[in-house]
Amino acid sequence: MSTNRNTVVRSLHDLGLAAWFGGSLMGAVGLNGAAAQAGNARERLPLAAEGWARWAPVNAVAIGAHLVGSVGMLQSDRGRLLTQSGAGSSAALKTVLTAAALGVTAYSGKLGRDTQRAGGELSEGATEPTSITSSGTAQAQERLRATQWLIPALTGALLVLGALQGEQQRPGEQLLSRVRRRH
Repeated sequence: MSTNRNTVVRSLHDLGLAAWFGGSLMGAVGLNGAAAQAGNARERLPLAAEGWARWAPVNAVAIGAHLVGSVGMLQSDRGRLLTQSGAGSSAALKTVLTAAALGVTAYSGKLGRDTQRAGGELSEGATEPTSITSSGTAQAQERLRATQWLIPALTGALLVLGALQGEQQRPGEQLLSRVRRRH
């Protein structure tokens, strides 16, 4: 059994992912929900846009920390990933989900900037247009309605895969994998 510890890279991985997941979920539920309650329908989009703009730098740091931690973990676990049954496939799936979450997050940011440029258009909420909201803004809002839930779904799946990978690293799981390979 190895005595090497990877506390720093694991912490970057986990804390970054936790902030990415939690921030996106809080934004969808709390920030967008609160913006929809603004008394003036012309303030709803600017309020939501301002909140997301304030979160964006923190989110970028969180995502960066997660990615640095992910690369560090892949490097430290490469031997196990090549030899332990299921470890490589879970890492590959995690990589695909991470790429998807990055893409959806970037696209969501672009859509948010599109609605921010709309200024004070009438809106039911950050992701709910009115019947008189311009077509471009309404389309961006409708797409944001989907991406606001897709990001926490993808990052939540990454958290679950991280738990699975933690279980795969238990000495008993590694031993069982070695025994299965020999038979």
